[in-house]
Amino acid sequence: MTGTPATARLRRLRWTLTLLFAATTAGCLLVLATLAAQIDAHSRARELDNDAGRRAGGLARTLWYDNDTLNVEPLADDELAVGADVLGAVQADPSGGPLLIRWSRPGPDRMPAPALLGRIWTQLQETQESLLVTGPSSTGREIRWAVAPVWEGDTLGAAVIVGDDPAQSRADHGRLVRWVALGCSALVLAAAAMGHLLSGRAMRPALLALEQQEQFLAEAAHELRTPLATLRLAVERGAARPERAPQALEEALRLTDRLGRLVTGLLARARIEAGTQHLELTPLRLDQLVEQAVAELPGHSTVSVLEPAAPVVVRGDPELLAQAVRNLVENALRHGGGTPVTVSTGPGLVTVRDTGPGVPAERREEIFRRGVTGGPAEGAAGVGTGTGLAIVRWVAGLHGGTARVLEAPGGGLQAELRIPPYPPQE
Repeated sequence: MTGTPATARLRRLRWTLTLLFAATTAGCLLVLATLAAQIDAHSRARELDNDAGRRAGGLARTLWYDNDTLNVEPLADDELAVGADVLGAVQADPSGGPLLIRWSRPGPDRMPAPALLGRIWTQLQETQESLLVTGPSSTGREIRWAVAPVWEGDTLGAAVIVGDDPAQSRADHGRLVRWVALGCSALVLAAAAMGHLLSGRAMRPALLALEQQEQFLAEAAHELRTPLATLRLAVERGAARPERAPQALEEALRLTDRLGRLVTGLLARARIEAGTQHLELTPLRLDQLVEQAVAELPGHSTVSVLEPAAPVVVRGDPELLAQAVRNLVENALRHGGGTPVTVSTGPGLVTVRDTGPGVPAERREEIFRRGVTGGPAEGAAGVGTGTGLAIVRWVAGLHGGTARVLEAPGGGLQAELRIPPYPPQE
């Protein structure tokens, strides 16, 4: 069912719930991704500092003075020196000149820039403790420096400098952030799809209920339209001609009884489809039910009801079966081109035949589709696709039977309603 305002509102609500679900998921993932990115960045920076500080402090303890000369040989072969991006040792000039680079790897140009080196030495003299500083090397590249003092007695005489390039760590962090962003985007899309699926499943009963409601209203209008119009004509004839008033009153009472049975059948059908009522099947005379149902129809004088050779007994709901028979006959009267209609019954079978234009073979299943149109279906002159025959097939299915239309011998259309006979035949 499409196009009804209630259905449109439910569909808008479904998309709104999908967007809210996706937005909530995206917000949660954004917070988690931000925390993860910050923790990773801090963890990498701390790991870089710890590694450089450990190397600088350990190597500083391996150096010593020999006759006022700093021995830097351990820097070349100590295991702590392996893996450092930049490693070097500086010593204060006894004459008060600039700091002396005593040893460096890979070269003096990779050591801190002179200005930065001067600030490092000044700060080291002030704090008398190891330092962690970020600054440029002599080539201008930003490096993270760890500086550890080397003591000559109680005097700060030199320092070991270890530099680690944070570029690789930052590149790894950036790659992690991109993968996290990609994963979060995929999760948001998956959450949106899952939210859309779950909201659709949750709303399916409501959509089905709306569809059943609309179908019930359409079928009620389809079933009640003809008897109400006939009732109005009967009342108008009685009012226009007083001498026909008793006959019009009798006809109005008969139509009122029929309307009551129709309403009862409609309510029973709605409750059965909603699952609030179970179908109760009782043994009944199908031939008598057919004769009574036809007699209630306007224009029944053009309908011939053939008596069966023997009584026909089936198990069924009398109101629903009568409604199905009336729909078959009304369909034949409406779309048979005004030709005579013949109704016959047999063991578990009701046959309604007209000699009208018939229905093309490719359209014979289509006319059983459940739906309502305002008139004949396109491409099949005189063939309607209203609810009448759809109800016939629905009633047949409830009784374990079938409904079909086929070409009648000699032309026209033959509609069949089959119900298992009672008692079941071997």
